[in-house]
Amino acid sequence: MYAENYQVALTKIHSRPKMHKEGSLSRMQRAVAAFGHPEKQITAIHVAGTNGKGSVVNDLRYLANAQGMTVGTFTSPFLTHFNERISIDGEPISDEALLQLVNQVGPRVAELDASQPENQITEFEFVTLLMLVYFAQQPIDLAIIEVGIGGLTDATNVITPLVSVITTIGYDHMALLGDTLTEIAAHKAGIIKPGQPVVSGRLPAEAQAVVSTVAEQKHSRLYRLGDDFKTSRHQALATWGETFDFTGLAQHVKGIELPMLGDYQIDNAAVAIAAFVLALQQLQQSSDAKTIKAGLAQAKWLGRLEKINNQPLIVLDGAHNEPAMHALADTLKANFSQLEIYIIFAALKDKETTKMLAILERLPNVHLILTQFNGNDRVAAASELEQASEQDLPLYTYWQEALQAVLQEASADDMLLLTGSLYFVSEVRHYFES
Repeated sequence: MYAENYQVALTKIHSRPKMHKEGSLSRMQRAVAAFGHPEKQITAIHVAGTNGKGSVVNDLRYLANAQGMTVGTFTSPFLTHFNERISIDGEPISDEALLQLVNQVGPRVAELDASQPENQITEFEFVTLLMLVYFAQQPIDLAIIEVGIGGLTDATNVITPLVSVITTIGYDHMALLGDTLTEIAAHKAGIIKPGQPVVSGRLPAEAQAVVSTVAEQKHSRLYRLGDDFKTSRHQALATWGETFDFTGLAQHVKGIELPMLGDYQIDNAAVAIAAFVLALQQLQQSSDAKTIKAGLAQAKWLGRLEKINNQPLIVLDGAHNEPAMHALADTLKANFSQLEIYIIFAALKDKETTKMLAILERLPNVHLILTQFNGNDRVAAASELEQASEQDLPLYTYWQEALQAVLQEASADDMLLLTGSLYFVSEVRHYFES
């Protein structure tokens, strides 16, 4: 037996190489061929982007569920449990099913590795292969697959989806994708497939130019937010969410309620609606306003401006790069300028922490506290964050101590926000749920 129990199966997954120097789809193409091309047996939507991928996948899942579809989702990272990465209708794969899957796929992958020991299948490629094999075996109507990093050489790019989606393009993973938006956009645009429609969110001009060029070269119709489909935001609700209208692709849906805060979440939802409508068209199905509104009304997304306590208001947000931090700051200014906000910040050392901290430091009503967390070997020490900051900020080696200090200082009317990394948010959620 390849793995005798669930924990051994996880160890087998995590012990694989993290990456190779050269990005390539060759290993993944070899792997799917060895398993009879499971990627050709699923109907999918493919989602890339610097930020917003997870939210768009989540929105799409709820939209398709409201349509009566059974939906598989593939996401990363996970918040509380590895199995979340491969889910059906929001229900993560069971420990037993994952063990069976690893025992089905693992031995053949070991043979492939033995034939090319210098070019072994990576951890992410292995997990992607597990997902493709699993979804091909399950009675799902639609798979919504999130890109890992980039797109062009990402392991998920062996699929040919109904619709390709590029949510946003900004500076992140530059060591792998390049130092300019043009280079990064070329990687994201790599998921565009010949003749298949592509949906894009609000992209910087130089990134949009790359996406438009690739779409034209591949004869793929491009649908752009703000051009081919538009939103109109309503006045902010007293509830924790947004309301907006959607117009485009022969749809006009008024009063869509979204249980998440932020203009960027309206953008994400609009991109999801456009992709959903285009996918249904190819499946010879029609969408209606009632389905769209019913789906998005349910689309909560854990770890994205997620409220976990009322008094004091405690919120988690997985903003983990400069563009995401700008979006978070905009939401704080728009919705919480009347509150004193205590922000406990922890991040990975390979992120642009100086720029991320500078964005938060410019907010007038913010008290910033630096800390660190466990569970990832790329975590920036609190002392490293101190060097990245322009201010003399409070420092805690353990985030739990930072939390206790803030709770003693803050009043019941203040806001406490923990942010800087999805991995940090995951650890904090564990703490509050235990």
